Amino acid sequence: MLDRILSFFYPINIHKQRSQLSKSLEVTWNNGQLVLDSQNTNYSFGSLQRILKRGLSFIGFDRVKEMQHILVLGVAGGSVIKTLSEEIGYSGKITGVEIDPEVIEISKKYFNLDRIPNLDLVLDDAFEFSLKTREKYDLIIIDIFQDTTMPNFLFEEFFVNRICFLLKKGGFVLFNTMILAEEHNARNKKYLGIPNPTQFKTVAIKRVQQHNELIVIEKLS
Repeated sequence: MLDRILSFFYPINIHKQRSQLSKSLEVTWNNGQLVLDSQNTNYSFGSLQRILKRGLSFIGFDRVKEMQHILVLGVAGGSVIKTLSEEIGYSGKITGVEIDPEVIEISKKYFNLDRIPNLDLVLDDAFEFSLKTREKYDLIIIDIFQDTTMPNFLFEEFFVNRICFLLKKGGFVLFNTMILAEEHNARNKKYLGIPNPTQFKTVAIKRVQQHNELIVIEKLS
């Protein structure tokens, strides 16, 4: 494909639209790869895929591969789902929750998420879904942004405790956060202290991208 070849020299935009929830959405060929971006940040693939892949590596690819059910809150174009399916070879159940219907349509049309047989793609609000689900999960991946903004509920004690409750024993939370100001560093530090240390081990992974910090919670008991 000519666009893909040319993208090694300069980005080639192939789709752009407005979204009520995500505002601007763009699909672009960049360095031979399709990426999904909002107005000011990468939503899927590109740098975001590398960040989340590092988090999965921290947990351990072999351990992830043996899991039975993974929940992804914030699907976007589905880069972490593609990493699970195509790079790690994960064949267990994946439930992906995405609030923006236009993002879901893009993920199907340009990134073929509807072709992943073990994926159940759900149109819902992540907070509401977390309250309704009766499942327990081996891994919960949280990757929720509205452009460069993260909803406040993600850092509230009630939501953190609810997500931890949904984990199986030995399960993990992988939470991708954005750091754009000093107040965000303070916010993350406070977050690390919420899970009960007798039941959970909580760590922040050393940053590989200046503005992203991954937090990992492991359920010990």
